[in-house]
Amino acid sequence: MRTLPGIGPDMLGRIPATARQVLVVTGPAADTNEARVMLYQLDPGVGWVPVAGPWPARNGLRGWTDDHDENDLRTPIGVFPLSDAGGLLPDPGTRLPYHQDEGFTASGTGHLGEPLEGAFDYVIAIDYNRVPGNSPLDETRPLGDGEGGGVWLHVDHGGPTNACIALHKAYMLALLRVLDADRHPVVVMGPEAALRA
Repeated sequence: MRTLPGIGPDMLGRIPATARQVLVVTGPAADTNEARVMLYQLDPGVGWVPVAGPWPARNGLRGWTDDHDENDLRTPIGVFPLSDAGGLLPDPGTRLPYHQDEGFTASGTGHLGEPLEGAFDYVIAIDYNRVPGNSPLDETRPLGDGEGGGVWLHVDHGGPTNACIALHKAYMLALLRVLDADRHPVVVMGPEAALRA
């Protein structure tokens, strides 16, 4: 079994055998909204090798959950594919399907009163309760609306999110340029204790 730092056998077992890129997003505790991000790539002869990070990130205002509901202000815990990207701005050179659209306009203020403008300049859809292969803007939710959806990696706006993972714009650009659909990237995310399981 190929190991990943901080990832226990249960979570490791959920990573598909086809995955060759793993983004690990971890917070210090279940109720925290600040996290750390590392990207690993599988080297067949060596195992998982760190290729980017550690980067600071933000998650849901109330932390993490393994039973996500719409508007609970928590980020779902688990292993999810990263299959589609998009944003208000043009494709920066990603190898994921990219959907540029005016619908990625963010407005208003966040939980700390910070402006949300620019938060959706670049996004990567986390395949939680969504249909892969569609724009991140697609609102189809296979598990039902009550389970929440629209969980993305997006540009940090200076405060916690509703359920998404937010990264500084430079890190989002770096991530978009290294993630490759042919490597079947996934995100493993949650508080440290849950990821060690």
